[in-house]
Amino acid sequence: MSNIFARATSINHDFIRRLIKPGDRAVDATVGNGHDTLFLANLVGNAGKVYGFDIQKKAIEKIKILLSEHNLANRVSLILDGHENIEKHVQHSVKAIMFNLGYLPGGEHGIITREETTIIALKKSLSLLTSDGVLSVVVYSGHQGGEREKQAVEVFFKAIPKSEFHVVKIHHLNRLESSPCIILAQRNN
Repeated sequence: MSNIFARATSINHDFIRRLIKPGDRAVDATVGNGHDTLFLANLVGNAGKVYGFDIQKKAIEKIKILLSEHNLANRVSLILDGHENIEKHVQHSVKAIMFNLGYLPGGEHGIITREETTIIALKKSLSLLTSDGVLSVVVYSGHQGGEREKQAVEVFFKAIPKSEFHVVKIHHLNRLESSPCIILAQRNN
């Protein structure tokens, strides 16, 4: 049995898996290598839809191949645009929106998520969630500018009224402060 607590993404997937049902809509706001996009496409089923955002053509091309190999391309709309423009491409409410902040693993480390656009995207994302929808953010802060972005994200989530959302933060206590943490916000029904 693998250790489910070893990776932030595994913990995050466990929460999201409990929420998404066939027919739901979801967003991967930072496609990267496509693991979250593929994960969501499997959960939403043939009647559901996933919107995948990335600013790097390399990421979009990579996930196209991955989705095709798994016969899931018809469930996903891939969008070569920044997540701060989410409202231009997603006009329906969604059950989950996932963010993995940082940079594309295996890609150019100079292309990173930035606090300015991330906070805009998070604000817009909250308004797109269904009555019990979840916004999840895996924050990687060990890169240039990452700690500043992490602080801005935490300030953003702390300011959300508790009457509207439940917000939790999960992080490893026995690892470096720069190890990934997860922030989840679920709309109150």
